[in-house]
Amino acid sequence: MSAKTIIVTRPSGQARQLIEVLTSSIELSGVAKRSLPDILSLPLLTIVPKTDEALSVHIAILLQDADLAIFVSPNAIECVMRLLERSWQDFSKRIIPIGVMGGSSKLALQHHGVGMETNPTPIVMPQDKERWDSEGLWQELQSLGWNWQGKRVIIFKGEGGRDWMADTLKNAGAQVDEISSYTRVPLDIDNPAWDSIHKLDFSKSLWLLTSSEAVRYLGSVIQDQFTQNFSSASALCPHHNIADAADEIGFGEVFTTEPGDESLVKASLAWLTL
Repeated sequence: MSAKTIIVTRPSGQARQLIEVLTSSIELSGVAKRSLPDILSLPLLTIVPKTDEALSVHIAILLQDADLAIFVSPNAIECVMRLLERSWQDFSKRIIPIGVMGGSSKLALQHHGVGMETNPTPIVMPQDKERWDSEGLWQELQSLGWNWQGKRVIIFKGEGGRDWMADTLKNAGAQVDEISSYTRVPLDIDNPAWDSIHKLDFSKSLWLLTSSEAVRYLGSVIQDQFTQNFSSASALCPHHNIADAADEIGFGEVFTTEPGDESLVKASLAWLTL
């Protein structure tokens, strides 16, 4: 293997674009003229959308009376829009505003025409990149000046996941329906993607970690299946919760960056110059 290796741990579809941008940026920057780093894809979790018609009908009924919909991730948006197969504003006589955690989710909505209509769907999102999370969205929602008592809110998420937003809304008096629109399937330990990891020099590796759940799974696999540990490895995380998970499984260096691919690429280039 080359002098350094960057491991992208996103689901394969999402990883592909990041790897392409990262590869191009490294080549253009010249930071690794002598030896280009290897960039490996290790899709720790696979997103499996739910497809049953009964769920689609249930969502459509809930949307008729909803005051707000919250999507916890771009995955939630893609899975729900694929399941519904209708324009967002067709589900209610009034336009249902949407809350999202960050820029990738807003782009995913726009990809489906949401927020781009003649009378645009309001999209509420934390303005500060450092607050692209549930807590940041809740703070931004306060700008609506709503009395949450009796408001009907739908939260679209994956199976499991954090309950902070749902609990906060319920405590404020809202009626909350949580809809799981996809499941996450861990990468099988016999998958060939692990072969390159077994050959890896962890002391020369940077792991791009974008999911706390994926980090915890990674830690269990390394502990059970590998002779190396993460004490000499570096991790790059776009949120402090993910960074905390990386610390817990023993990464020697944990860097926290702003959310978004641009920030991940910039920080990766900086690591290559160390």
